[in-house]
Amino acid sequence: MGSNQCRTRCSGLNIEKRNPDNKYEFLFNEKWEKAEVIEEPIKVKGKGIINYEVTVTRHGPVVSEFAADSGEGTVLSLQWTALEPSKELEAILKMNKAADWDQFEQALELFHTPAQNFVFASPDGTIAYKANGKIPFRKKGNGLLPVPGWTDEYGWKDYIPYEELPRIVNPKDAFISTANNKVIGDNYPYHISHDWAQPYRQMRIQEFLKTNEKLTPDDMMSLQMDQKNLQAQEFNPIFLSVLDKPTAVQEKEAIDLLKNWNFIDHKDEAAPLIFNLWMKNLYDVLFEGQIPSEMRKLFKGQKQAVDEMMRRAAEGTESEWIAEKGGLEEVLHKSLFLSVKEAEALQGKNMSNWKWGDYHQLAFSHPLSSVEPLNYLFNRKGRIPVGGSSVTVQAAANKDDGTVNHGGSWRFVIDTSNMHTAFHLVGPGQSGHPLSRWYHDQLNDWAEGNYHQTRLDEQSSKNQLVLKP
Repeated sequence: MGSNQCRTRCSGLNIEKRNPDNKYEFLFNEKWEKAEVIEEPIKVKGKGIINYEVTVTRHGPVVSEFAADSGEGTVLSLQWTALEPSKELEAILKMNKAADWDQFEQALELFHTPAQNFVFASPDGTIAYKANGKIPFRKKGNGLLPVPGWTDEYGWKDYIPYEELPRIVNPKDAFISTANNKVIGDNYPYHISHDWAQPYRQMRIQEFLKTNEKLTPDDMMSLQMDQKNLQAQEFNPIFLSVLDKPTAVQEKEAIDLLKNWNFIDHKDEAAPLIFNLWMKNLYDVLFEGQIPSEMRKLFKGQKQAVDEMMRRAAEGTESEWIAEKGGLEEVLHKSLFLSVKEAEALQGKNMSNWKWGDYHQLAFSHPLSSVEPLNYLFNRKGRIPVGGSSVTVQAAANKDDGTVNHGGSWRFVIDTSNMHTAFHLVGPGQSGHPLSRWYHDQLNDWAEGNYHQTRLDEQSSKNQLVLKP
């Protein structure tokens, strides 16, 4: 069994009208309803107690005090499936006892939130998939924007029936894969989400699996560390055909590197640095001055939107975003210019010395390490150059400064014909104790893809973990 996030729209904001004469009452269908008030005293060292109240309307807790003013006499409340009672622990216990897919699927019915893509494989050859969880469908709207909470016109109507959730059992292709990608077709009767991951990881997984008839654990470990960038394979030729006559020397040199690139985001190559910075600066050129920086942080579908803009522009249909910035050629020229300048500032003017891994580095910084001198206790000294990117199977998304902050923390491969042997990587280590030898002993292996074999039919270690009540 395995799982990853299914990007469902399982929450929504409601605009609540507050009674001017009683701050604990809110309007619903022309009547004032009393909210539930939960006292949550917060003890602060050296400051005493902060008497904090959580106000809960029929839709959920009021959250607008953590945002900008929501308007006179109104507040925002959050409706979210995770705030409802659920039985995930019972579901997991029953999953672990399931003898076949039917029992496993019955156990899944108890797993409500967060919605997940579950995959299943058993020694009898059965493979299956289910997008599982409580996913609401609405009377009006799709959850993207706050809706009036003083009327039942926009409320949640119900949840998608369990038997109608996306599901696959023993498909004709003889494999199942998911990578946070869109899991439904356009004819699916319910709205699940607008916010799917870019499709390139899923596309590469399927490309790999379809070209290999017989796969071994070594093949699957190689796939999990695969660094082929299908976004670059799609757009690099388009971009270079538009900029076919570069004028600046540095721009020409960058384009020559991109022309000879094999689209592998290897840590020791310059082309991945140029292309990935180019995409980052492309977003900035298109949206700078148009969308405030604080709003940009909330623009989760930014990458997907720009991908589609570029596709349409290449087909001759430029969006207003591109046209207002001078057209596709000007947008690409400016964003490449900015990328070259950024790379020069980071790694010097000699492009032969540029490396993706000198910018794209792994840290696994502990949250408490932001306070000195705890960083010396919780963090390993130095960062590790890594390949991959946000769109490769070896998921390695990064912040603007190059710090890798997203990826598969646990990688796992098993051949169901031999359930006694498996291969694992847990980054940065198996222990959460900073003084343990296993705290970050797998960090280098996680970065390089050196898997550890574990066996259930033999005891190869003298180390024991003893849990005492």
